[in-house]
Amino acid sequence: MKKLITLLMLLSLVMPSSAYGTDGARKKKYPGGKTYMYRVELKDKTGTPYSLARPEDYLSVKSLDRRRRQGLQVDSTDLPINPAYISAVSSDGVEVVSRSKWNNTLLVRCKQPERVRQLLSLPFVKSVRKVWTSPDSVSAVSSRMKYHTEFNRWDTVAQNYYGVTREQVEMIGGVRMHNHGFTGKGITIAVLDGGFMNTDLIPCLQNVNILGWEDFVVPKSKSVFKEMEHGTKVLSVMAVKVPYTFVGTSPDAAYWLLRCEDETGESLAEEDYWAAAAEFADSVGVDIISSSLGFHDFDDSSFNYEYAQLDGHTALISATASMLASKGIVLVNSAGNDGMSSWKKINVPADAHDILTVGAVSPNMRNAAFSSVGPTADNRVKPDIMALGSPASVITGRGTIIKDMGTSFSTPVVSGMVACLWQALRDKTALEIIDLVRRCSDNYSTPDNIYGYGVPDFWRAYVMGRQQNRSK
Repeated sequence: MKKLITLLMLLSLVMPSSAYGTDGARKKKYPGGKTYMYRVELKDKTGTPYSLARPEDYLSVKSLDRRRRQGLQVDSTDLPINPAYISAVSSDGVEVVSRSKWNNTLLVRCKQPERVRQLLSLPFVKSVRKVWTSPDSVSAVSSRMKYHTEFNRWDTVAQNYYGVTREQVEMIGGVRMHNHGFTGKGITIAVLDGGFMNTDLIPCLQNVNILGWEDFVVPKSKSVFKEMEHGTKVLSVMAVKVPYTFVGTSPDAAYWLLRCEDETGESLAEEDYWAAAAEFADSVGVDIISSSLGFHDFDDSSFNYEYAQLDGHTALISATASMLASKGIVLVNSAGNDGMSSWKKINVPADAHDILTVGAVSPNMRNAAFSSVGPTADNRVKPDIMALGSPASVITGRGTIIKDMGTSFSTPVVSGMVACLWQALRDKTALEIIDLVRRCSDNYSTPDNIYGYGVPDFWRAYVMGRQQNRSK
């Protein structure tokens, strides 16, 4: 399955397969010959030069302020990995290419697997697991799409300020929130995705407050803006503001664009990329992570997850996601598009604890048939909530407006409105915001594992939050 939660199977009916960089795409031999990556789990952080008494050495002021505002303490998971351990692991022929301080793991790359196995003799190494093997060939270097500098005349909806996005914003109480000045201002959102094609060039995205971008995929791309357009679509749902044509759910929020999906294959290493991106997002002080990614099967089928493993802790990506609320961050993650497949269930990290897992509904507020279902293996309700994703209006990497289907796009609809809610209720913690969003949803009293707690009304969540504050 493709990890980007969008309905590629439907697109394949109208687009040539080369559009996905698979059959028909230009291929080249994998550069550098046969290569492997391993996840090295460490036993401890003994001897680290970093201290819980000086968190400013490894976390930004903004990250620390977020924790203080929510009454959260820095703990041992926040301490960077001992540099001496990293140096010892970086032996001849073994390169450390990524790391996760929360999980105390290193991702290493090598050409000779026996060199990595020798790491088990180090007293601080707990385990070593292969997570990636290089393919024989890869697609040629990605190139820019041609893009439009103007929308088509028929995209303008003169009678409505929101234009083509009115339905997806209005369905969850967004119009009323915006009318009261809650548009995401002062909130920072990290978008974790596979690429942001032409986001730096498309005119309607030039006024988006983009704080920066990073690439966590190994090897890094020369430009995240030359990679796939999926992230551009996701960002547009939240960030674009073109009155009477296209208005997103949080046009005044600030954004970090983080690439952590490798389009060339499906491997466990992408969980390490995601974890590194999430920890970076924490370190620079984001409030919300919007992630339209999910996993359950891989190129090497021996790595495939079983349903019993969807407990929010077994997968490294889910264990990482389950920590985010304790760091003061709200994760909004797509449920997946496997509702019509033999798998049917949510993917990881949609099984994580203390996040908002988003399914998709159609305009009549019925769940989309493709939207993945729960429960988790430990019997928690999933998805948490629903939003319009069958279809949603998005802007492509070509700068055009289209209708697209998938929980990939219902997710940023929600992410943007979480930003608006948190702007309005800045004193709330991440856990309190998550609880409010569930409580304001139309199926809260009788949640199930198809529709979850239902479609949220963010204006109602705001009112509930105000009432809670007055009753304190």
